[in-house]
Amino acid sequence: MAIRNVAMQAYTDALQTQKQFEKKFDKAMDINKPEVNSFSETLTNSIKGVNDMQSEKKAMIEDFASGKNQNVHELMISLQKASVAMTMTSTVRSKVMQAYQEVLKMPF
Repeated sequence: MAIRNVAMQAYTDALQTQKQFEKKFDKAMDINKPEVNSFSETLTNSIKGVNDMQSEKKAMIEDFASGKNQNVHELMISLQKASVAMTMTSTVRSKVMQAYQEVLKMPF
């Protein structure tokens, strides 16, 4: 009987340890878990980012033209970033419009 009690106690302790580990694991996973955004939030944030890049590009061009900033390398990098972002946004918009037109053509 003593062996049975020791075995049950060990089993109970193992279950409690596992539950404690699961709680710690769940907390750790919740901390590192990224927030789930809807499609519209993601799209809005992306467009705001592109708009910010365009504004930064415009400000850097004005600073360069007025002589406040003489760093051509930063200016060119800013121009390229804004250009790539705008091209990508335009391409995504075109693909979304194509998909929408395809959905409209589908018979129901």
